[in-house]
Amino acid sequence: MRIRLVLGIVGFMVTGLVCLSPAVTAQPPAQKGKAGGQPKGTSKGKDAASLTPNQSAPPKGFDEAKADTARGKVETVELKAKSDGGTYKISVYTPPGYKPSEKYPVMYLLHGRSGDETTWTKDIRAAAILDNLYADKKAVPMIVVMPSNSSAETRAKGPVSPMAAMAFNDVLRADVVPFIESKYPAKAGRENRAVAGLSMGAGQAFAVGLGHADEFAWVGAFSGAGRRITPPSKELRLLWLSVGDKDAVTGTGVQEAEAALTDKKIPHVFRVNTGGHEPSVWRTDLYHFAPKLFQKPSGEK
Repeated sequence: MRIRLVLGIVGFMVTGLVCLSPAVTAQPPAQKGKAGGQPKGTSKGKDAASLTPNQSAPPKGFDEAKADTARGKVETVELKAKSDGGTYKISVYTPPGYKPSEKYPVMYLLHGRSGDETTWTKDIRAAAILDNLYADKKAVPMIVVMPSNSSAETRAKGPVSPMAAMAFNDVLRADVVPFIESKYPAKAGRENRAVAGLSMGAGQAFAVGLGHADEFAWVGAFSGAGRRITPPSKELRLLWLSVGDKDAVTGTGVQEAEAALTDKKIPHVFRVNTGGHEPSVWRTDLYHFAPKLFQKPSGEK
């Protein structure tokens, strides 16, 4: 079932966009930040005026690598995609105690507009967050796949347009997923696949997850989404939507997406963090989102 996403606003800040559609509207100049070119934060404006935090702050040190904590491994692999002929770099995280003889579910994490395959590990500190969650026995061990949303050939030509990046959704499903499931001991099937992203990557994850619920059962959209939503063909195990209370880039868009989900009675979780359109918000999202993945329904063994 195809999902219709109609643009209300697009966040052309350094990290990316809110919603994806052929129509694009202008945005204010980007604010520069320190984390991989991502914005440090935004002042509270009309887009965030009605947002009240409802998600707790993680414990101190949740995103810091600790000497006494077992660590997972991050490696970079390259994929030559058959669908468009492009070469894509992919960061792959395997959890502490990883054994090639065992099978693992997979979470696909998508970055924002100016990011790449290193955004989640360098700027968001995903490996440290996950390592600490495993040490506290709060999450199911999983493989985490963090691909660049554009090929090396495309990047060599200059800045990647949002619509060009949107084409990566087809590459993700046709090339990245089969590649990972052939190279790593990944469990196949929708119940064992999650897709999530931040900013522009959130819009992509939202579109892929709702449009292809037969392939992904767990979906997370951090600071981005879509509007005028067609219900998924199958009920998702988790549809997560979140944003910062001071996010003047995507606050309104995310609220409208949440309202549309509610109006169409599509089950979902809506979380509001303290912060703007910035890495600290997405670290908090990952900390709370990852433990909810791949959990069996109550009563199921």
